[in-house]
Amino acid sequence: MADPDHAGKPAGVRPANKRGAARLAAVQALYQMDVAGTGLLETTAEYEAFRLGREIDGQTYREADAQWFRAILAGVVENQKIIDPIIRQSLTEDWPLSRLDSTLRAILRAGVYELMKRKDVPVPVAVSEYVDIAKAFYGEEEEPKLVNAVLDRVARRVRGEGRGRDRR
Repeated sequence: MADPDHAGKPAGVRPANKRGAARLAAVQALYQMDVAGTGLLETTAEYEAFRLGREIDGQTYREADAQWFRAILAGVVENQKIIDPIIRQSLTEDWPLSRLDSTLRAILRAGVYELMKRKDVPVPVAVSEYVDIAKAFYGEEEEPKLVNAVLDRVARRVRGEGRGRDRR
């Protein structure tokens, strides 16, 4: 999977800070675990040893908050049986979780984990970070809008508050 940090970013996508870089790396690692079937410990060790802040094939990965990366990755794996039904409930009937590609599932799982378990992260921060990650992978397609809508619904359900944008 290419590093979207180095791809041509759409206008309005902010450069990642250390936590933002950790979120992006966590999404990439969740994707890898989903597609390749690698385990949590193996994937965490690989990313920490060879990816976070390292150069791969001539591209340097941003320095990331390794503790934040580990927390997201382990949190998603530990809570996936709770996270997936919450995502399912927040999707429309014509978009079941199984219809989403692995990247989009990884973005939503990481975002829902933060909304559920990281009350220290404000809702607007979590939602906008994951919308930005979706934009890095998909540009201005429908996927970033879907991420925004799903995470906003989840925030209202699990925290009683939404991002406050695009509400009707």
